[in-house]
Order: sequence, then structure tokens, then C-alpha cells
Amino acid sequence: MPRDWASAQLIRDAQAGDRESIVAVLDGAHVHVRRFAAHLCASPQDAEDAAQEALIILYRKIGTLRATGALASWMFRIVRNECLRRARSVVVPPDGAEPESVRSAEDEALRRLEAESVARAIQELPDVQRRVLIMRDVLGHPGRTVAQALGLSDAAMKSHLHRARTRLRLSLDGQAGSESVHAR
Repeated sequence: MPRDWASAQLIRDAQAGDRESIVAVLDGAHVHVRRFAAHLCASPQDAEDAAQEALIILYRKIGTLRATGALASWMFRIVRNECLRRARSVVVPPDGAEPESVRSAEDEALRRLEAESVARAIQELPDVQRRVLIMRDVLGHPGRTVAQALGLSDAAMKSHLHRARTRLRLSLDGQAGSESVHAR
């Protein structure tokens, strides 16, 4: 992240509560945060929401930032966590959701482990493949909508989706294979 938009003095002034400095830091960070979120999140909507959340957190908590040089890594960590939270909320229903049937504690623990494995495997996919897979298979958007949202042709979207599904299946099969070896 280029540092010219947020000098150490500007950040210190913002930490001290100077409104003009806070606005300047937020304005300067906005384009970088949005770009980073667009690369991490599954959809443009999630990216915009994650970027906005990161800027809100920056506004509320800039006074708690300990080192002026840590601003960029702090902001990117917030964006990354927000994108991951949004992806997990699609894979794992919120705690308030009513279960379809009563599950045992063991079943619930296994379901959570499986969801975490799937989320981790999806996160390891290349950027475009991850976005296509989440938008198409997790969020259920039509293929043409996914292609348009990501600026891809229908054929390219289908190719990325096929590759993502294959990599995901191989990754999960590899995890299951290593677990059965460890269980022996």
C-alpha cells in the first residue's frame, strides 16, 4: 500500500482524534481497501460490504492503533477477516438459525469440522476460481450472472468453475485420505 496518502503525522493526528485527519486517512485508505476486498471476497457486494466495515472499524478504533506504520497491515487484516466471515456465513448458518433436526454433539462437531475444511479448501483456490465457485455453487447465482459480474465470457466462467470444482474435490479427497491414514 503506498504510504503517500497517510503520513505518520497524519495518522498520529487521526489517532489523537483530529476529525480532518481522520477523514483524510479514511479517504486515502478507501481505494486501497476496496481493491484488496475485491481480490479477497466472493462477490462485488461482499467486497463493498467488507471495505465499508473495515473503514467503519478504522474510524471507530484508529485511536487504539499502536504504531503508525501498522495501519496498512491492520486494515488488510480487518478486510481479510470480514471477507472470511462473509464466506463462512454462507457455508455455516448463523448460530441463531433453527436446526432442521436435533443433532448430537458429535454430529454437530463433525459438521463444523467439515464446514471448516470446505471453507479452508475454497480459500486456497485461485482468486477467479474461488469467486466463480462461491457465486455459482454457494450463492446459487446463474452462470450468466456470475460471468457478467466477474467480466468473463460464459465459456471462461464454465472453465473456471470446472477447475475450481475439480481442485476442491481433490483437496477434500486429499484431506479425507490423510485423515483415514492418521486414524489407523
